[in-house]
Amino acid sequence: MSGRAEVKVKIPFGNKYLDAIFSVPEKKPTYGVILTHGAGGDMNFPHLVSLAAYLASHGVLCLRFTCKGLNVAYRTKAFKAVVEYLKLCDDYKLSGVFLAGRSMGSRAAASVIRQLSQGDDDDDGFIQGLVCLSYPLHRPKLQSKLQDEDLLLITRPVLFVSGSADEMCEKQLLEGVVNKMKAPKKIHWIDKANHGMAVKGRTADDVMEEVNAQVFSWLRENVQLQQK
Repeated sequence: MSGRAEVKVKIPFGNKYLDAIFSVPEKKPTYGVILTHGAGGDMNFPHLVSLAAYLASHGVLCLRFTCKGLNVAYRTKAFKAVVEYLKLCDDYKLSGVFLAGRSMGSRAAASVIRQLSQGDDDDDGFIQGLVCLSYPLHRPKLQSKLQDEDLLLITRPVLFVSGSADEMCEKQLLEGVVNKMKAPKKIHWIDKANHGMAVKGRTADDVMEEVNAQVFSWLRENVQLQQK
């Protein structure tokens, strides 16, 4: 962990607190990423830990948090509370933040940004964009019912990182949705990966290196990040 620190915090949410961890770069960061998990697991899900460490080592502050609950509206409210907390946090005065999530967490992040894009809240441009890791476009074998309503209304830049064999995100269907989106967008397909980003014949670390590099490179394209 040389050059980076992890700082545990509790973030107020209604009458309780959300557990969260800052991964702090060595030099003062200008931009940050808020990151959360899918329907199962928590902020210590290995993919999230790996991405947070990678971003911090490349100069981007990362705040990952746990919010148990299978209701997207509830998860969205929690995400908004974390955005508000980071915006007002005296320790890190950031120019902007990207919202990121894995699976259901990316649906909650998309919902937060859609509400902002529709002018429900004015965030003064603090939220820069959205990173969707394994976005759950549909339930397994339920391709007729797409969960795309928020995506079509978003105007901030969006990066999708999905497996080409994701049972909850058929390649052709996501490409169809992306073509209809108003926002600047990019998809990076992890070849032969399933919803959990597992690829036969590749280690989890190897796959995560690809994911992490793609996320950072896209962030850098969207803001002039200073490397290290």
